[in-house]
Amino acid sequence: MTTYKAPLDDIRFVVRHMANYDQIFDKIGNDDLSWDMVEAVTEEAAKLAEQVLAPLNETGDQQGSKLIDGKVVTPEGWQAAYDAVAQGGWVGLGSSTAYGGQGFPEVVAGSVAEMFQSANLAFSLWPLLNQGAGDAILRHASDALKERYLPKLISGEWTGTMNLTEPQAGSDLAAVRTKAVPNGDHYLISGSKIFISYGDHELSDNIVHLVLARTPDAPEGVKGISLFIVPKYLVNADGSLGARNDLRAISLEHKLGIHASPTCVMSYGDEDGAVGYLIGEENRGLEYMFVMMNRARFEVGLQGVSLAERAYQKAVAYAKERIQGVPFNGQPGDTIIKHPDVRRLLMHMKSQTQAMRALTYWGGAQLDLAHYEDNKTRRQSVQADAEFLTPIIKAWCTERGVEMTSLGLQVHGGLGFIEETGAAQYYRDARIITIYEGTTAIQANDFVFRKTLRDEGATARRLLAQWKEDVIGYQDGRLQDGKAKVLKSLDHCDAALDLMLKRAKSGPANVAATAVAYLDVWGYAIGGYLMLKAASIAMAQQGQSDANTDFLKGKVACADFYITHILPQVEACLSIVLDGTDAVWGLSDDQF
Repeated sequence: MTTYKAPLDDIRFVVRHMANYDQIFDKIGNDDLSWDMVEAVTEEAAKLAEQVLAPLNETGDQQGSKLIDGKVVTPEGWQAAYDAVAQGGWVGLGSSTAYGGQGFPEVVAGSVAEMFQSANLAFSLWPLLNQGAGDAILRHASDALKERYLPKLISGEWTGTMNLTEPQAGSDLAAVRTKAVPNGDHYLISGSKIFISYGDHELSDNIVHLVLARTPDAPEGVKGISLFIVPKYLVNADGSLGARNDLRAISLEHKLGIHASPTCVMSYGDEDGAVGYLIGEENRGLEYMFVMMNRARFEVGLQGVSLAERAYQKAVAYAKERIQGVPFNGQPGDTIIKHPDVRRLLMHMKSQTQAMRALTYWGGAQLDLAHYEDNKTRRQSVQADAEFLTPIIKAWCTERGVEMTSLGLQVHGGLGFIEETGAAQYYRDARIITIYEGTTAIQANDFVFRKTLRDEGATARRLLAQWKEDVIGYQDGRLQDGKAKVLKSLDHCDAALDLMLKRAKSGPANVAATAVAYLDVWGYAIGGYLMLKAASIAMAQQGQSDANTDFLKGKVACADFYITHILPQVEACLSIVLDGTDAVWGLSDDQF
């Protein structure tokens, strides 16, 4: 089976030069987070991903997690890997130093998350959940709850979950029915939740569930939802663990992919009621949970990058060893990497993955800049940029992630459809990422209605103006053709924006009908902008004495492929935005 090799050259190139780590470092003002330290951290993360997590990916998929005698049993090797990640301090890499975290910026923590998720996505879901749960508690819980739960979550001694979905309430959280009844200094929680990743297991000493529920007098709809900490084991005043709480996993979901991740159906309050502690104020739970959800949406977009990278590595290794036919202009015995269309598929996978990595890391950098910015006006502007990019990162990168894992199967031909080759697992694992933490349509609607129409396109216009100014400023003559094509794609974003602003007057259904195509216009165009930027930086570095010339030439070649083969999708998606609304309503319900 193909081993995973962390793409450190590209990861570091994007972190330092595309995401401008030096600018973030200057704002942090902590010498312990220097670039030398980032290089050391990513080096060690790569070793852990390659040597510990990756070897468990296939066996974990085959064994899966199981519910045996009321306990969730994870695959062989999971406990040792868990201990390595927790004891190595990796869970708290990007968490607050006030509660034991290491305080690295998001763009660095994200680069480590990419490597872990490429190596073993099913395993790497729990650190993501710890980080999200920790963020929600840090921002909104009382000091007492922070002191009780954050250090253990950040250290990885305990794990966290996010309990939103119920059988009758998928993405419609207004339909949540789980109850929370006041009882002294706590609440008693009763109800059921589904699709709870790592909802139960024996890896950690405790599990901290963040649960959405309704208090008795709560108003209907999303305005009546509150957020609670509901631990698997109660925590005594001295921090020691007490009695088992009234909650349990009653079954595990049977899934298409990520088999090793225990996705639980959780039951709360089958006896006296599960003890829960209110986070913040009643009826503001959805607002608080969005802290966790937005972090998760960024991380899930990163999963698209991770799986695309793993599928590419698998495909290129196979293409270099498989002999099939005689390539055009080739020789008998040549491997299939000599076939023109195999090269096209591999170039597509490599170029698209680089564009996705640049976008996700760049989005993480905007979160960092907003976090460390002292000037209120600049902070609000950068925060708006980060929020604008989040649905694109989640939707566009996950859809492309599924596409790249599918192309990986295509490189393998018929053998890609056979489980023994291993390529199919990446495709199966990837299929969920366009669905959980908000489907592509949910992200597209958020992008249109909240990120575009709410401020009448002001953030979008400001970003487009900045990107066009950047592109015009590239002076290298070799970039002229690419510059023209990227500027044209950014003009298409302007045109799509104008259309959506105009269409908003005809009603939300007409806007939503082409929302995904509208988001894709932006995703592909931003990808082109970032790939051109990468080419410009790579060209400028090629003359330096310590330059990695092969890598830099590869960056330029991938930018050229993206701009010529992938960027034309902008115009195709724009045509859907322009003319596609009426066609959505072409059939009556009975005609389907």
